[in-house]
Amino acid sequence: MTAVRNESRIRLGRHGPADVAPLGLGCMGMSLIYGPSNEVESIATLYAAIDAGVNLIDTGDFYGSGHNEALLGSALQGRRDQVLLSVKFGALRTPDGAWAGVDGRPAAVKNFLAYSLQRLKTDHVDIYRLARLDRRVPIEDTVGAIADLVRAGYVRYIGVSEVSAETVERAHRVHPIADLQIEYSLLSRAPEASIFPKLRALGVGVTAYGVLSRGVLSGSRPADTGDYRAHLPRFTGTNWEANTRLVHRLSEVATALGSTATEVAIGWAMTKMRRIGLDAVTLVGSRTRRQLGVALAACNLQLSDEAIARIESAVPPGSAAGARYAPAAMAHLDSERPASHL
Repeated sequence: MTAVRNESRIRLGRHGPADVAPLGLGCMGMSLIYGPSNEVESIATLYAAIDAGVNLIDTGDFYGSGHNEALLGSALQGRRDQVLLSVKFGALRTPDGAWAGVDGRPAAVKNFLAYSLQRLKTDHVDIYRLARLDRRVPIEDTVGAIADLVRAGYVRYIGVSEVSAETVERAHRVHPIADLQIEYSLLSRAPEASIFPKLRALGVGVTAYGVLSRGVLSGSRPADTGDYRAHLPRFTGTNWEANTRLVHRLSEVATALGSTATEVAIGWAMTKMRRIGLDAVTLVGSRTRRQLGVALAACNLQLSDEAIARIESAVPPGSAAGARYAPAAMAHLDSERPASHL
């Protein structure tokens, strides 16, 4: 399996951790959200990623209502010092797994972390971030509470997730922000307008997730209703048909480049963020060693300006059919608010 080249490692933002591989592993899919998962294969994939030099591991305390953290906590015993744990918190769940809002109150922040440390079997989290902005709580209060945890030694760095350029700047005034986690792909290019320029100006890094648009760009379709993608607009009805046509065009370009649509989509995101001037990690949600191998191969993909132009001609900005989430979930995304003057 391809290894991440040492010379490609970065500092994740001016105020974030150093020596970070440009490819990170997102572990959400290991906790049933895409349907049944194989725990043995999930752990084998995690180990293969670490052995290949991937060191940023992303999770959330609400993934599987704690299952994902518990899985990582057991699997990483003896390997904890080889990884950076990026943890999201604040999303609330009901016993049946339904969304129940978000809680960014200072007392809740510290409570969430106490449980995460237990499940992860560690004494600290490397990057800690609120999963979605709690509009009832000023971001300054939430980040201030995480800053208390930094001073106490329980957290190393502070991140943010799916917030606007304005919110990033407000958070950064309270405590230096390492990175913003946000969806970015050929089908989701909105961050290029106002968010990425602000991050570059502030020296804030990026961890980009959804680079395959949850499988749209690799031609993966939900097998049953147990896969939450079955309810996402880009996978339903005529939207799926339109997006499949985009993927077909991307595949034609990829074949001409001697690659695959999946590798090209991942390589495009990596290359694009680097050329914008961002300190960026591209997260892939690999659940199997086979999927991981494809993602690792994409790290070594060399895309010229001409290749980038051909890829973007096949999948132009704004060409995706359907929003990235259903309307109720989109309403929770501070990152989707129109930019305002600070």
